[in-house]
Amino acid sequence: MSELGARASGQGRIFQTSGDQHIEEHHHHYGAGAGGPLFGREAALRAGAGPAAPDSVRMPMVGRPPGILRDREQLRETLGAAVAGPGGEVHVVHGMGGCGKTALAYWLFNEAVREHGRVGFWVNASERMSLRAGMLAVAGDRGAATEEVAAAAAGQRAAADLVWHYLEASVEPWLLVLDNADDPAVLGEGAWLRPCDRGTVLVTTRHATSPIWRGPGVNRHALGVLPLEDAAQVLCDLAPDAGDLESARKVAGRLGRLPLALTLAGSHLARQLLESWSMDEYDRKLGEESTAIVDGGAAGYGGGQSRHLVGRTWQISLDALAARGLPEATTLLRLLSFLAADPVPLSVLAPVARGEVVAGGLEPGLTAGKLEPALRALLDHSLAELVEVAGERCVQAHGVLLDSVAVGVPEGQRFVLAEAAAELLTATLPQRGTESGAMHRLAVLAPHAIELFEKVPSERTATLAVRTVWAVFDSGGFAAALELAPHVARRSGTVMGAQHPIALDAQHVEAMALNRMGHYAESEALHRSVLGSRELVLGPDHPDTLSSCYSLTWPLFLTGRGEEAELWARRALEGQRRVLGEESPETLYTWANVIELLPHVGKGQEFVSEADELLDACERVLTSDHLTTLIARHNYAEGLRVLGRHEEAEPLARRVLDDRIRLQGPDHPVSLAALSLRARIAHELHRYDEAVAMLQDVIDRRERVLGPEHPFIVDNREWLLEWQADARR
Repeated sequence: MSELGARASGQGRIFQTSGDQHIEEHHHHYGAGAGGPLFGREAALRAGAGPAAPDSVRMPMVGRPPGILRDREQLRETLGAAVAGPGGEVHVVHGMGGCGKTALAYWLFNEAVREHGRVGFWVNASERMSLRAGMLAVAGDRGAATEEVAAAAAGQRAAADLVWHYLEASVEPWLLVLDNADDPAVLGEGAWLRPCDRGTVLVTTRHATSPIWRGPGVNRHALGVLPLEDAAQVLCDLAPDAGDLESARKVAGRLGRLPLALTLAGSHLARQLLESWSMDEYDRKLGEESTAIVDGGAAGYGGGQSRHLVGRTWQISLDALAARGLPEATTLLRLLSFLAADPVPLSVLAPVARGEVVAGGLEPGLTAGKLEPALRALLDHSLAELVEVAGERCVQAHGVLLDSVAVGVPEGQRFVLAEAAAELLTATLPQRGTESGAMHRLAVLAPHAIELFEKVPSERTATLAVRTVWAVFDSGGFAAALELAPHVARRSGTVMGAQHPIALDAQHVEAMALNRMGHYAESEALHRSVLGSRELVLGPDHPDTLSSCYSLTWPLFLTGRGEEAELWARRALEGQRRVLGEESPETLYTWANVIELLPHVGKGQEFVSEADELLDACERVLTSDHLTTLIARHNYAEGLRVLGRHEEAEPLARRVLDDRIRLQGPDHPVSLAALSLRARIAHELHRYDEAVAMLQDVIDRRERVLGPEHPFIVDNREWLLEWQADARR
């Protein structure tokens, strides 16, 4: 083996060999690696020099300087006072990538230099090498001799001590900005972060919770997105001819009011040549193509560096976490990217932590032992935050971040992630109608099920979306169910066909919600349509078809067609007895509702005999607290009231109300129906003051749940006027 005369760069050599040879060489790359975690000190000593100094530490290295800084008044006041005063403080501004930390630092730098006569220093603290080089340049600026700086660079004396010696001895007051200190260990290992009476230190970082930020003299400040008005104004500042403030509000809202995204969008709108989109057109494009188009404005903003791109800026943090042994943070963020940008209850992730749901097939895998560190990593690096909604702790990531992460998901992982998300949401949904306070929980869960179906349409995600709408409906959220159901029905029909059983189930719950919200004619029409399709596709005796027969009962009954309503209810009941059995839960449920009709259509005798028989069956087959048993008792009490048997009805109605409140909460519509029943019985027993008080309570609560124009509310107000007159007499 001989060394050739060929050229090799740096420390490289070229060898020619014959036969089998084993060559082992160790190379230390001194220049680029001088600040590295393993060999930096040794390499600097061997090379006799440290990393190259930056071109300047007296100018902010921010690419394109920000224009007008919107909002941040309170924080600017605090930081402005710090540079106006004697110094001695360290201020750490932390927040997610793209939230404007560097822009705020740029503003403070100019404020300190121009308004308060301070010397300004700007050091890139994103990695050891750039921090070390920048800080040694600061020492040189403050009077350190060339030999001292060289010795520190070579590792022959403590570099941080040298820098802080000259900063403390500075005659002129100063501001030191340590920008992009996203790895606090870079500052902590060499004790680079110190308070000093001669100046003020400002650190910008994505890392929110490092112990380094809790040292003496360190003040922490969280930085979030802009208020909507300020966010819209940023767009108008950058692209004044692209639209008015109202149009800007729509774009700003879609971009989640994130300063980096707003800056790129405004730059894009201002610098178009071949296409001149208005803000309204840009808003439409965002809806069609997601926020991935935002990075099209990077050329006008100042380049294509990762920190200047919404599609890449967060990858810096994820790559750093992966390098530290936490690649599962990327998996978790990808999982969240298939859900809505709304808060995600931690209870959704809990089945993984408990080992009940294994998100198999994910790369890297998300297992019980890995979930907690991955979640903590996202929180620590400002990729997500903890919030509380409806009494539940939730994790929330920014919508633009989630969009950019979703775009980068490998195609082979999309289905696996969607299945995992569907399994987790399915495990978290409350059982239909059985949980007090479920309406509030479902308000948090529902957007995620709908968004998952939107992003990855499949039979699994469609089933989840429809089940979620049913859960919202059963929890008493009739208005919310009516808002969700039409979209889910249309989407299901598009994905699987309008007559697919899942699509028909979505239309069925839409018809039920229409009825509950007082839209009786629309409910009847949709029920008849679904019934016709189910008869055609599933047959006349299929349980779903019989369910449609039963459900058609209610818009008919509530529009005064009691006899026709009873015919459809009887068809459903007879079919269920034949197909499902006399004592199946579905059969007993329909029967419990049939008895409500009988007193209203002049069949009091049948009502008495059937109600007793029904209650015996419910208490024997189901539990005393089963919802069907409660419905049977409620309708029995209502029937007794209609028949004038108030003394018998009252204790039963009192028990029903207590059970409803205990099991479903005081604001559930069925609990309010039970309270209304008690009020009517009290009125008919001539206890007018008591009746008026209960009815007023019903009206107040129903208005919050159903809205002031619901037919029930209108009727209740009329009763209230009559009852108040009765009370006065």
